[in-house]
Amino acid sequence: MSGQSDPRGSTFSAAELEFLAEDETIEIVPNLRMERLSLICGDFGPFRPQIATQVPIWLAVALKKRGKCTIRPPDWMSVEKLTQVLEAERDSASSFEALPFHYVEISRLLFDDARDDIPDVYMVRSLIEDIKDVRFHKIGTGLEKLSSRTYAMKLNLSAMEVNVIRPFVTGGLETFYKLGNPDLIQESSDRPQHRRPQPADRGPRRELRR
Repeated sequence: MSGQSDPRGSTFSAAELEFLAEDETIEIVPNLRMERLSLICGDFGPFRPQIATQVPIWLAVALKKRGKCTIRPPDWMSVEKLTQVLEAERDSASSFEALPFHYVEISRLLFDDARDDIPDVYMVRSLIEDIKDVRFHKIGTGLEKLSSRTYAMKLNLSAMEVNVIRPFVTGGLETFYKLGNPDLIQESSDRPQHRRPQPADRGPRRELRR
């Protein structure tokens, strides 16, 4: 599943991260009556009008699109909570505030399919974008300062953030490991290079008859 956008298979595409996030649960308020659903990922329901229940995001979105429920945004998607997170992110250069691992993907799914269920949706969207920008700036600064004596900061990284920095971190760790093991560098330099076979010389080509 991984690596469709990266031939080395080291990262996920945005669509793949959204697919993984859809298994997170969220609260809905159904307006239909339906018995319990037994799915591979678990049992959900029974569903009764105006009685809140927890379901996977993919099921919440499917019911929302059919007008069968409203979606209750998670507590962290309030203006008050996001404002606190943004201020804390700006105040600390060495730590990240705790947010859901898929906060970027969850917010995007809700903005796309349940915008009318989110109070102050434009402010919420703006705050989340600001939080992403501040966190990415701190990540970039941390990577620039990365050295063999540097240890990880207090991390509460999201799926998207981990996905972005994974190639840099793994590449850096490989370099540090090789620098600490000179034999590995010697082995890599002594390893024969595989060259692409050259076609045999068959002389001048003849033109095809017409």
